Amino acid sequence: MLYLVGLGLSDETDITVKGLEAVKRASRVYLEAYTSILLVDQSTLETYYGRSITVADREMVESNSDEILRGAKEEDVAFLVVGDPFGATTHTDLVLRARELGVPVRTIPNASILSAIGATGLQLYNFGQTVSMVFFLDNWRPTSFYDRIKENRSIGLHTLVLLDIKVKEQSLENMARGRKIYEPPRYMTVGTCAKQMLEVEEEKGEGVYGLESLAIGAARVGGKTEKFVAGTLQELCDADDLLGPPLHSLVLLGRRTHELEYEFVREFAINRHTWDRVWEADYKGKQS
Repeated sequence: MLYLVGLGLSDETDITVKGLEAVKRASRVYLEAYTSILLVDQSTLETYYGRSITVADREMVESNSDEILRGAKEEDVAFLVVGDPFGATTHTDLVLRARELGVPVRTIPNASILSAIGATGLQLYNFGQTVSMVFFLDNWRPTSFYDRIKENRSIGLHTLVLLDIKVKEQSLENMARGRKIYEPPRYMTVGTCAKQMLEVEEEKGEGVYGLESLAIGAARVGGKTEKFVAGTLQELCDADDLLGPPLHSLVLLGRRTHELEYEFVREFAINRHTWDRVWEADYKGKQS
């Protein structure tokens, strides 16, 4: 059996009892380590689980999945995923390859950012499409997220923005020369995300959001040092010190924001006077 085991969002204790049982009886344990991170390191997981763990990078999962699935028809293999195995990242390719090889697959779910973001006080059924924001480069500035946000805001829904992480990435030069030299890990912050969003709005000029659009920055959701900061996009451009270390996410408020949501989030406001003023002008009474 191939077990896809969700680890939750924070530390070694977030794994479910069912997931831990699967890990302890598996012959081999892999940790997917390129789409997200826990707030503890590999050695902490190994000590708590009582098992040795092989880190599975993007290359292994996408190009060498047969190694992960080796012998999985006769023994148990556990593939660990931060959050939920079918949350923000689905790993569909691995499951399809397992099916081709006749390997049974079982999923053990856990909390993901898609559900845990409810800790902001926003109602989950008022969220629209989730989008991702990547680091902009001089010659690569993808803006597909803009149209998705536009669709969400046209019907008043919130948008969860997942922020880029770069783990075991090669520079273009090293990639071209075939050198296995990797760049230091990078984790996008709410400030970088907000600035990039405003740059794209300035280019598009469609008024989907702006400097005074209300948003929430979220950091280390589900962890002991979980932090939320609310304000305008302009305020969030400079809120990284308030939020602290990664991982970060951002939520754009939709105009269907209920007054109970507003009151809950107001506790996190950088400047409550500004929060109240923008709410009164642009959001209150526009829930339909």
